[in-house]
Amino acid sequence: MRSTEYCEVWSAARGKVLTPEEAATPLAEVPYSLRHAGVSLWIKAGVDPAEVAQRAGHSIAVLGRFYARILHGNRARSNQLIAKELAGETV
Repeated sequence: MRSTEYCEVWSAARGKVLTPEEAATPLAEVPYSLRHAGVSLWIKAGVDPAEVAQRAGHSIAVLGRFYARILHGNRARSNQLIAKELAGETV
């Protein structure tokens, strides 16, 4: 299937499964949006970046380049995890 046909099918599917309000947003506007959302979720959930990269088929360098904002967005959570580990608490 050519990419233009795929996009037409994708657009029609969005129209059938999303409410008109949802369809008017960028929610799953393109298939890549779902992949990006999944990888972002894994990062936010605290999955090890090396594991996220492997599951997404990326190198860690690519993960860092495209998801740097998310990777660096949890400083408070990271500090908390480090403090717990230093205190000998289980995480």
